[in-house]
Amino acid sequence: MIVVFGSINVDVLVPVSHLPVPGETVLGADYRIAPGGKGANQALAARRAGAAVTMAGAVGNDAFAAIGLDLLRRDGVDLSLIATVERPTACAVIAVDPAGENLIAVASSANLLPRAAQVPDRLLTSDTVLVLQREVPDAENAALIARARAHGARIVLSLAPAGPIEPARLEDIDLLIANRGEAATLGGDASGIGRRLRQALVVTRGAEGATAFLVDGGEITVPALAIEPVDTTGAGDTFAGVLAAGIDAGLALDQALRRASAAAALACLALGAQQAMPERAAIDAAVARLGQ
Repeated sequence: MIVVFGSINVDVLVPVSHLPVPGETVLGADYRIAPGGKGANQALAARRAGAAVTMAGAVGNDAFAAIGLDLLRRDGVDLSLIATVERPTACAVIAVDPAGENLIAVASSANLLPRAAQVPDRLLTSDTVLVLQREVPDAENAALIARARAHGARIVLSLAPAGPIEPARLEDIDLLIANRGEAATLGGDASGIGRRLRQALVVTRGAEGATAFLVDGGEITVPALAIEPVDTTGAGDTFAGVLAAGIDAGLALDQALRRASAAAALACLALGAQQAMPERAAIDAAVARLGQ
């Protein structure tokens, strides 16, 4: 099974003619409100890919909480480890341009309050894939990683937002996922960082696919589907969630990467993060179209 410890947001999506630069106001048309947050996104992506998923995080006692949890609940993600706290449910404002590129500002709010203790030891076994990101406190991630490692769980961490993962240690993490910009913040070459992890550093490269830098010094590169993107919001989270689902299902890393790459492309074909995430049948069909 998969346990996701992470953020739960409500996204306010604003289509704009171009992304604003500092000091610029750009007028958009109608906004949309949708569930989001890297943790919730990855949980939903893994669930739609076929995994059993439990989500741990925090929401406020407000109307946004129901929106943030809506699709997770509908798709059958276990929400029993969600805490209701005194701060508001987190909110992200996302500007999206006609090419599908985005600019995001996040009010963390309740995402500052998830605690590692919400996840019991009984869920941190060798049958568990623990999935984390960096939109909740680093100290809580580190505490949960240490417990998960002690109990034999496999650990997948997304380096998003970019930045140092301390006090967690690279040596305790099985798979670290980063885009090119995020990987550059690690302060070393990708191959060297991959050798420090338990399995691999996975660097996503958008339309160029993804490369895994393995602990043994090898590399696995997978292509991306050729698409015309509508909105890239949530593509990275889809990649992470589907990759975790593949690992949970016992797939070899190269197969899991191919499924993640195909799913990430499919997630770019509609507006929003969670609404655009593909189901397992769609992923199966897309993998068959993925080049070598």
